[in-house]
Amino acid sequence: MATFGNLSDRLAETFKNLRTKGKLSAADVDGTVREIRRALLDADVSLDVVKQFTAHVRERALGDEVNKALNPAQQVVQIVNEELIAILGGEQRRLQFAKNPPTVIMLAGLQGAGKTTLAGKLAKWLVKDGHTPILVAADLQRPNAVNQLQVVGSQAGVPVFAPEPGNGVGDPVRVAKDAMKHAERSLHDVVIIDTAGRLGVDAEMMKQAANIRKATNPDEVLFVIDAMIGQDAVTTAKAFQEGVDFTGVVLSKLDGDARGGAALSVASVTGRPIIFASTGEGLDDFEPFHPDRMASRILDLGDILTLIEQAQEAFDEEEALKVAEKLATEQFTLDDFLAQMQQLRGAGSIKKMLGMLPGAGGMKQQLENFDEREIVRTEAIIQSMTPAERKNTKLLNGSRRLRIARGSGMTVTDVNQLVQRFEQAAKMMKTVARGGMPQIPGMGPIPGAGGYGGGKRQAAKGKKKSSGSRSGNPAKRAVENAAIASGVTPASAGAPAGSGFGLGGGAGAGAKQGQAAPSEEELAALQKFLGR
Repeated sequence: MATFGNLSDRLAETFKNLRTKGKLSAADVDGTVREIRRALLDADVSLDVVKQFTAHVRERALGDEVNKALNPAQQVVQIVNEELIAILGGEQRRLQFAKNPPTVIMLAGLQGAGKTTLAGKLAKWLVKDGHTPILVAADLQRPNAVNQLQVVGSQAGVPVFAPEPGNGVGDPVRVAKDAMKHAERSLHDVVIIDTAGRLGVDAEMMKQAANIRKATNPDEVLFVIDAMIGQDAVTTAKAFQEGVDFTGVVLSKLDGDARGGAALSVASVTGRPIIFASTGEGLDDFEPFHPDRMASRILDLGDILTLIEQAQEAFDEEEALKVAEKLATEQFTLDDFLAQMQQLRGAGSIKKMLGMLPGAGGMKQQLENFDEREIVRTEAIIQSMTPAERKNTKLLNGSRRLRIARGSGMTVTDVNQLVQRFEQAAKMMKTVARGGMPQIPGMGPIPGAGGYGGGKRQAAKGKKKSSGSRSGNPAKRAVENAAIASGVTPASAGAPAGSGFGLGGGAGAGAKQGQAAPSEEELAALQKFLGR
């Protein structure tokens, strides 16, 4: 995640120095804790939080749990991971819904934190979960705030209650009260109220937010904070806690390149859990906040659970079974290939998904160079083909490939490369579907795997066994050929398979399928030939 990129790199470098040590001394622990403290302060984490965090890490790292560990370095990483989870809030906290609908969710925060966009993201997420939310335009101060919420609502497919034009006109408290009555009449089970923000904390803003809360009695008050706000995050969070008393935190702009210390400070300072995180500009770039998964991302340990959840949402299990059946019957076509790619795109940013893999920090340069538009270009090429061409790539002669290239805005070389990659991928997948092991390009055939008929070729070669020596050493080959010519079988000729690893070299190793060991006369003749 971009926001914690620098912190992740610093922590990874710190732990790398511990891996060469079999036992950690007090000096090693102090040095590690000192580097962690510097990394956290550079990331704009609150000083009080840093002091508390490093004190706990040092106390545990010098305790018996590390001294008795088989791998002290891994144990220290585990301690840091657990302490990170603790300052991020411990366990995940879900939204609290009202027993009698509608559930009222009020958004509060500074202007520019992303409240309006986040209202649309939250509404769309609730729709996926089977709810019927409605957005309320109670931000009547910021220019065009009402219009923006209406645009966001239409993009999310959610209705917007906006009786006032805004731009300084209207009473936000009255709008909030009327919205409650409207939601009950229209049978909306969730009401999301977008309130006004200011460029800084002031008494008027707090009073207005407090009045809206008093009038609507919301089930949740979510404090939306910009993850790039830096050290001021703690001051702002405390002011909102005193003025509005929020129940949960939402981190926005986690895809930014700032240092992100706000995320590591707010939950610990306010005692309020982080419930959601906004990870991009799109309405789908929104996810529940899991402290344990976020800690794993910061420490470059990966976030496999979130990756699996995104894949499960995007991929159709029934469609996957159909594709598997087509692979088994060798009917996999470019249409199926296109459908799979479109499902992959539906799972979200591929670059972000790759970043959730353990050790992704070491592939930072490759991830930066990854161009997701390549999938769009591939789709354009396939969609420029006729149904018959997608079904059978052997129809693609030179003129057809030229037509496809022109239709997709690509080159003939791009079309050729796509067809070649598809045929290789289809061949490998068919081999796997039949229970074989595919031959990976750039690698030789895997022993005992069989795939691609490699065993038949090897068997055919085995029929033409040379009667002479096959040694790679010219001098040794000459000696063994001479010995064979004199009627003596060299000792190496009868060695059983596997003797190259020192196996099967015991007594009688030369005997094979009833073949007797060399007699004394044969050995004497060999020694005479060698000049001994």
